[in-house]
Amino acid sequence: MIRVLHMISSLGIGGIQAMIMNLYRKIDRSKVQFDFIIDHSGHPEHTFFVDEIRQLGGKVYIMPTFKGSNVLTVIKVWDQFFKEHREYGILHNHARSYACIYLPIAKKYGVKTIAHSHSTSNGKGFQALIKTVLQYPLRYQADYFFGCSMSAGGWLFGKKVADSKRYYIIRNAVDIDKYRFNPKTREEYRELIGVKANTSVYIHVGRLHESKNHSFLLNVFDEIQKKKEDSLLVLIGEGELRKKIEEQVKDLQINDKVIILGARNDVHCFFHASDYFLFPSLWEGLPVTVIEAQAAGVPCFISNRVTNEVNVSDLVISLPIDKGTKPWVDAIMKNSIEKKDVSSEIINAGFDIQRSAQWIADFYIRKGSHKEC
Repeated sequence: MIRVLHMISSLGIGGIQAMIMNLYRKIDRSKVQFDFIIDHSGHPEHTFFVDEIRQLGGKVYIMPTFKGSNVLTVIKVWDQFFKEHREYGILHNHARSYACIYLPIAKKYGVKTIAHSHSTSNGKGFQALIKTVLQYPLRYQADYFFGCSMSAGGWLFGKKVADSKRYYIIRNAVDIDKYRFNPKTREEYRELIGVKANTSVYIHVGRLHESKNHSFLLNVFDEIQKKKEDSLLVLIGEGELRKKIEEQVKDLQINDKVIILGARNDVHCFFHASDYFLFPSLWEGLPVTVIEAQAAGVPCFISNRVTNEVNVSDLVISLPIDKGTKPWVDAIMKNSIEKKDVSSEIINAGFDIQRSAQWIADFYIRKGSHKEC
């Protein structure tokens, strides 16, 4: 068995975490075991998956959060880690901001390194600029490069790397059987959130973060509920913008029509209970939630900023986010798409978790088997 070390800033609910955990649950753990390094652990939202990881046989290590001023401490701690943990043959890195510091340290100790791109933007502002500068060296440091899409690879590593044989697209795959529509679950979860049979349930799943564009989402829903009184919006996710979102809900006077559930491990059940999936992101890599929604048969209204690689069925409608709420409200109100099973389309597009887990296990074994344990 080989142990693969995943570096990810947090083990809270999020798209990257969902992708890794989907693989971890399905991979043959008699051959490949996952361990994790995180650098955020002070709040429960950052350690959501820790108990499950330990139950699956994994270990979780905590490193100091990089603050710029503590760069020498960070270097020392990472160097000491790899000096003590010679069992790791592969470091699979999912973070960007200061990976240029610890990837060379890992390589010094003979560890193969994978840099994985999950996005297409750092956002705006000074911090985004710093991240852009820090992440540039990754294209020269990693041994192998993964990305959720071609655009994600080109954005982080440059076109030369993305077009090379060292770049691999790793689909954000899902457990199709888990998400397949279940009418009994729909009934149970609609009862759980207290909706009537004729209530239309709109759902959004994602971190409460700038990229997800929750302000726009709430404005769209506000217009919908004015036209269709029996409407409910369910928000699943946690993040730094929760208070701001709660304030907007209050200002729009839609408190009784919006439920913020925070982090959940039963997202698939809420997809069954929902009628529409709304996803007006400003930027994304390849959001696994759009694939999950389709796997559950839910019509999806998504931003045209999201890569069309997620459009694996006719359940998806892409809409602009720079022309106000009207195109969204009109499209949703005129929607004639019904729930249906599109599992065959998802499998054919390469988003089946069974196949992805087998592929990545083979890759790890080929590249990291020189350090078996």
